[in-house]
Amino acid sequence: MKNAIRAIYFIALKDMKTYYFKPPNISWGMLFPLVFILAFYLRNPVDFERLIPGLLSLSLLFGTTSMEAIVITFERMTGALERLMLYPVSTASIILGKVTGGAFFGITVTIAMLLGLFFIFPFKIVNPVLFIASVIISSLAFSALGAFVSVGVKQVFEAQTLANFFRFPMIFLSGLFIPVSGLPATVKPLAYLLPLTYSVDSIKTSFGYQPEIFHPVVSLAVLLIFTFSLLGLSVKILKSRMS
Repeated sequence: MKNAIRAIYFIALKDMKTYYFKPPNISWGMLFPLVFILAFYLRNPVDFERLIPGLLSLSLLFGTTSMEAIVITFERMTGALERLMLYPVSTASIILGKVTGGAFFGITVTIAMLLGLFFIFPFKIVNPVLFIASVIISSLAFSALGAFVSVGVKQVFEAQTLANFFRFPMIFLSGLFIPVSGLPATVKPLAYLLPLTYSVDSIKTSFGYQPEIFHPVVSLAVLLIFTFSLLGLSVKILKSRMS
């Protein structure tokens, strides 16, 4: 157990130093969600404070998956992943290390965005404990999604395309811009299958808004189910692809 934890830690640390904490990656994780929110705000001016929880959730999604969906694919192409698997490290530990690194990067980018927004717009986090729990669990779920995307493809561009296949429907169906209750009946069930829906709802609740989907504890539990399910699938697929 101790060796597994050490392996997870050093794999995450290596990924963060090698891939994540580069200026282009940081700016992508922050600017892309901000552009989406500002576009919606300029078209339909509303109180920007109401958009902040969704902006933070979107930052978590793109901050974790933008590189997480590429790193494993890139290392498979270069042979780095094969060399890593020659060490006495389980496939599960490798995936957990990758996911932990991606999650930490997403949290860092989101905190930076939160501090920037705090100095521009007056807002208050009513339930800091719920907010912290929502950010951490959401980042793990989104990072696990990025890992799931990357283990199933062979080329980096395929990972990017597949990641967008999951991310862009989330943007419009998870309650970021339109409440889930306001979605057409034909697509509303899809909102309940997206992890971003539960992230947005729990973070909104931490800001003092009424939960739209479930009690925040239930939303966080659903996000944990997404996390463990995607981790399990990622490990299973990677084992089959590397055997």
